[in-house]
Amino acid sequence: MVQIVCIPAFKDNYIWLLRKGAMAAVIDPGAADPVLEVLDREGLSLAAILITHHHADHQGGVAGLLDRHQAEVIGPAAERITGITRRLHGGETITACEISFAVLAVPGHTLGHLAYYGAGCLFCGDTLFAGGCGRVFEGTPAQMAESLARLAGLPDDTAVYCAHEYTEANLRFALAVEPNNAVLRERAAEVAAARARGCATVPSTIGIEKASNPFLRCAEPEVIAAARSRGATAEDPVSVFSVLREWKNTF
Repeated sequence: MVQIVCIPAFKDNYIWLLRKGAMAAVIDPGAADPVLEVLDREGLSLAAILITHHHADHQGGVAGLLDRHQAEVIGPAAERITGITRRLHGGETITACEISFAVLAVPGHTLGHLAYYGAGCLFCGDTLFAGGCGRVFEGTPAQMAESLARLAGLPDDTAVYCAHEYTEANLRFALAVEPNNAVLRERAAEVAAARARGCATVPSTIGIEKASNPFLRCAEPEVIAAARSRGATAEDPVSVFSVLREWKNTF
């Protein structure tokens, strides 16, 4: 059985380590040292590094890991990433720690952003967050909305392993958008209590996100009305998403 280990990094990043026996794979290692500490302590051999996108806090540790381990480095072909050995576009299937992952192209946050889906788990980098989504830095709102819709189409019980602990702040914004959502109010209270105890709020699930994440609820009447109040001139999901994302940028 594969174990998923959460490795905190920087202020609010999560690096995800997959472990099967003495073999390991790591996803989005923005820093090498915290990963090396786990590998050394547990006597693990690093076989693969999976990267979702090129931002430094997701791939800055690759060089340091390769200094100590002969690992395959898998990531987006469309982006410049240190040490990459297998370049992907989306649509491929890869294997890490004996798990078969479907590679999903999810542009928006960056143009080449990938997500990895396998064994009921989604590693989605900065595309989908618990309670929110990433900023649209390189792509278009339409691309990001389409990418989020693709992820929302996964089974509801899919565990969502995003790369940051942003949930509490995301849900404060979600409540501003959809204050009458009872599921959202309950989730926000649970997350606030978890953070007060110093606990992580990730992973989430696709089902939870569809019920409480405004960026996956752009067809809901209350979300549309909130977007209208912020200047949306149309009610299609892309127009609503675009206004919500701009609102969140300054919330």
